[in-house]
Amino acid sequence: MDKSKEGYPVEAFADRLAEAVRRTAAPVVVGLDPRLEGLPPSLTPKDPSPAAATLAVERFCREVIDVVARHVPAVKPQAAFFEQWGPAGMQALAHVIAYAQQKGLLVIVDGKRNDIGSTAAAYADGWLGPGGASPWGADALTVNPYLGDDAVRPFIQTAQARQAGLFVLVKTSNPGSRQFQDLVAEGRPLYEHVGRWVESWAEQTLASCGYGLVGAVVGATHPTQLAELRTLMVHTWFLVPGYGAQGGGARDVAGAFDDRGLGAVIVSARAILFAYQSSPYRERFGPDRWQEAVAAATCDMIAQLRAETPAGRLTLP
Repeated sequence: MDKSKEGYPVEAFADRLAEAVRRTAAPVVVGLDPRLEGLPPSLTPKDPSPAAATLAVERFCREVIDVVARHVPAVKPQAAFFEQWGPAGMQALAHVIAYAQQKGLLVIVDGKRNDIGSTAAAYADGWLGPGGASPWGADALTVNPYLGDDAVRPFIQTAQARQAGLFVLVKTSNPGSRQFQDLVAEGRPLYEHVGRWVESWAEQTLASCGYGLVGAVVGATHPTQLAELRTLMVHTWFLVPGYGAQGGGARDVAGAFDDRGLGAVIVSARAILFAYQSSPYRERFGPDRWQEAVAAATCDMIAQLRAETPAGRLTLP
């Protein structure tokens, strides 16, 4: 891929993420999980067909992006909520990725992809690289490391070539993560072994901000492990799901940050997207003013992180 092509990023993903976090002073990623049953009544399709559903989902995501683009550095579309609608849903995902980037947001696609050899290379080739570098145009992609180093390497190579990023699953936010991720091997839990590999990949791909292009997914619902992994993984960006609807709060994620307020971006999806359904936003806004509820929930999350984590050391815009 020709890096001189118009629109192709020339700056490393880790640096672009650091710059965006500093610019917004908000280490927040809004998860785009457009559950049809959660859409406000004004957007709920009367026709249950995939075509009608995907039009509603795409419009909803665009209107969320319109609200949050000035407040946060990135969004994270969850591929499953588009894939479930078949080809029309995937077309909607492509439109949402492009629209978010037009609004100045980084796009982390949550697809948890991986396979071996040429199949991993094909996944990487299809998903990774904004600015015309790949068909999907993602700035970053979530990756499952379970198949081992040789299955992650094609993603790293493609990300390096196209100034993209990766977030590798290390300690996920779901309760069942302990069944495998906490198993002890050679005196350490499996997630720590994975974390050490991710840190080595990050060290090999360092950008000027001090972090590499390979990041880690570490859940907000495991604050002790989160802090331990930050000590172990000093060159690794953390993508931290589990905030809000899954029970994680600002104090739980404080250990994810470095002393500059960098190193972590915290994900919230349902608590922001469907804020109009929950207190206190339901009473203040209701379904007719759902976008105002999205804005308020986003700003409240940012304020909480600034008050209770090292993110407060970021310079306010």
